[in-house]
Amino acid sequence: MWVDAHCHLQLAGGETHVARARAAGVEWMVCVGTDLETSTEAVELAGAFDDVYPTVGLHPHEASKLGAQWEMLSALAVGDECVGIGECGFDLYYEHSPRDEQETAFRWQIRLARDTGKALVVHSRDAWDDTFRVLDDEGVPPRTVFHCFTGGPDEARAALARGCFLSFSGIVSFKNAAPLREAAALAPADRILVETDSPYLAPEPYRGRENEPAYVVAVGEAVARARGESVDVVAQVTRANAARVFGVAR
Repeated sequence: MWVDAHCHLQLAGGETHVARARAAGVEWMVCVGTDLETSTEAVELAGAFDDVYPTVGLHPHEASKLGAQWEMLSALAVGDECVGIGECGFDLYYEHSPRDEQETAFRWQIRLARDTGKALVVHSRDAWDDTFRVLDDEGVPPRTVFHCFTGGPDEARAALARGCFLSFSGIVSFKNAAPLREAAALAPADRILVETDSPYLAPEPYRGRENEPAYVVAVGEAVARARGESVDVVAQVTRANAARVFGVAR
């Protein structure tokens, strides 16, 4: 059985994708919020499906909304159903919100994760130095996940040294992702997760299609190849790691 540690069911698929994930052997999935609307929808989906667990957060693209949304996001975050804070961090590739506002929102969500005792889900794109700087300054929450990890061995070691988990998406299956596969190979078994980030980044052999949680099986197979391990082993360890990170007991 697999766990999709990061998906966006509220953006595409909904009930249909949940049903297909179950048929593919996905035991449960984490539906991630990116602002107040999508966080609310993630919580609602979790109420409708007992194998969906929500996170509440403000994506760096949406960081400029913090002033208007922090109070309602805080209220959602303390709910028993919420298993994580984020995704949050820096995206300096697009910089849809100014970088200082991204930093302010990131710092707030690190503190929220620490205060609520919930997992922190980090988004870092073209921003390793800033991401590590802020995490070091604020203090890394004990259950911190680098979602859709895209770094190589150096970035992996830096994240692992801070006690973080690395969550691998379909990118690990792409032909041009050799450094990412090196990172997957060196990570300790108790620090790896698999995710789809659906509806984005469908893995091989599904590239070009809309991604969905059922495809996490292909992600896991790519991680297994990179690590030289059996698919069953990767399924077991990533499932156990997800349960520990998000505090899910099934």
